[in-house]
Amino acid sequence: MATVNVQNLRKVYRRDAEEIVVLDGLSLTVPDGEFVALMGPSGSGKTTLLNAIAGIDRPSSGRITVGDTDVTSLTESELARWRSRHVGFIFQFYNLIPVLSAVENVELPLLLTNLSKAQRRERALTALRVVGLADRARHYPRQLSGGQEQRVAIARAIVTDPSVLVADEPTGDLDAKSAEDILTLLDTLNQSFKKTIVMVTHDPRAAARAHVERHLEKGVLASSIIRGEVTPA
Repeated sequence: MATVNVQNLRKVYRRDAEEIVVLDGLSLTVPDGEFVALMGPSGSGKTTLLNAIAGIDRPSSGRITVGDTDVTSLTESELARWRSRHVGFIFQFYNLIPVLSAVENVELPLLLTNLSKAQRRERALTALRVVGLADRARHYPRQLSGGQEQRVAIARAIVTDPSVLVADEPTGDLDAKSAEDILTLLDTLNQSFKKTIVMVTHDPRAAARAHVERHLEKGVLASSIIRGEVTPA
């Protein structure tokens, strides 16, 4: 069963009497354990699609299921609970809290769970070990490099063991070496930990690390690349 199934998704914004169609009947299936890159020019609908899958943005019509859950049918409070359990977020800018240490930043999503303080701390330390930053647990964001900050952000994204990781330009603010390290980490999370990853990127080198590339144009899927094999959308 597919982890993510998007059916006939439309997203329309209204500005005065004008309708702006961002997603236009788009359908997409992301199998369990897949690593998909969404590419396309600015305004093609990539981030809108990502936000809809993650339950951040509601579509105008259409249906999104993740596992057995119809995300589009949830109320706002149900959606918030679902996101906290099933979605890990990785952004271009790391969104770390400056006054919290690395391990405290990673713990934040666990505050919504019933875990004890000791259990939260152990889970956070485990996530930092996975991203190779166990020795930086007590460091504050200002004491870390950009690449290390993004690793902390990824540890925070995986600490709840989510069903899906959504990444919006995760290497966009990094130098080439740090970007390569982050992409290798995402590849490890996909291959070794079987995480389903949906990533928006403008960078062809980043997209090449995904197993599948989906190209969007004007709110529809224009083409797909699967390990170098180009197929129609």
